[in-house]
Amino acid sequence: MKAYEIVSDGGVDALALNDRPDPKPGPGEVLVRVRASSINYRDLSTVEAPVPRGIPYPRIPNSDGAGDVVEVGPGVTRWKAGDKVCGCFFQGWVDGDITPELMGQALGGTIDGMLTEYRVLGEGGLVAMPEHLSYEEASTLPCAALTAWVSLVHRGGVKAGDTVLLLGTGGVSVFALQFCKLMGVKTICTSSSDEKIARLKAMGADEVINYRTHPEWQEKVLELTDGRGVDHTVEVGGAGTLERSIAATRVAGSIGLIGVLTGGEINPVNIMRKSIRLQGIYVGSRRVFEDMNAAISQHGLKPVISDTFAFEDARDAFHAMRAAGHFGKLVVKT
Repeated sequence: MKAYEIVSDGGVDALALNDRPDPKPGPGEVLVRVRASSINYRDLSTVEAPVPRGIPYPRIPNSDGAGDVVEVGPGVTRWKAGDKVCGCFFQGWVDGDITPELMGQALGGTIDGMLTEYRVLGEGGLVAMPEHLSYEEASTLPCAALTAWVSLVHRGGVKAGDTVLLLGTGGVSVFALQFCKLMGVKTICTSSSDEKIARLKAMGADEVINYRTHPEWQEKVLELTDGRGVDHTVEVGGAGTLERSIAATRVAGSIGLIGVLTGGEINPVNIMRKSIRLQGIYVGSRRVFEDMNAAISQHGLKPVISDTFAFEDARDAFHAMRAAGHFGKLVVKT
């Protein structure tokens, strides 16, 4: 089989498309023909800087993928050949809280990922694809969609009538907008692109702030909420935007801390003064993934794909992630 491998710290252009032996499933394992793999910023960071993350060579990148079950190993009862599935970001995290041991089972990081033609995964590390989705669409769900869902629903407790702040137009933020619309939640979004602002409004964003025009965008958020602030913020920027997100969030509100896109430092005083609940979000469990997929199926939600790349052009997909011009998800057909 063909698989992309991180073989050095040379970055995207050093990704190697190599031959590996065709895998066979052992007891409790499932062989999946991967049909599509989506890219997250975390995957780009892993490819660009494997050494600080302790990534051994060679390592297949990408946490996200969808495909068909080809063969099951002895003792497998959850799946059969022909089933359409998505891999779970953390292979062993079935339910409950994450543990240090479970964090050691992250696809495309501590273990091989999904940018490959075939992948053997544990029986418990898969979920069924929503039937109305293509492989490309389903491949966007394991990280970005689940992270947005956990921030809003599983941890954030967002409900109809609440107001949520969403930063930018990457995969997590676009999924969060779609989920908010399903739940009857008011959204305030940010972007620096007029074209992307138009697309956000077309998707149902209630308010959109151009952060180039309004660099102190937290003040605009307060203005739009009559000085109260939003109930919940999906924070994908990191330390560089967190101070503004804290200012934009109401007293006793919540923030789902997801991204590390911007550098900087954070003064925690205002978190304390405003009694804000700051929750780190690192994807989610299989059970919550299944809950999310039930909602996606019920409402016929379709993920937003910015661009799709052929398998041999996978490096271009990583370059597109670095360029940050996409709206929604970037997907590689495998």
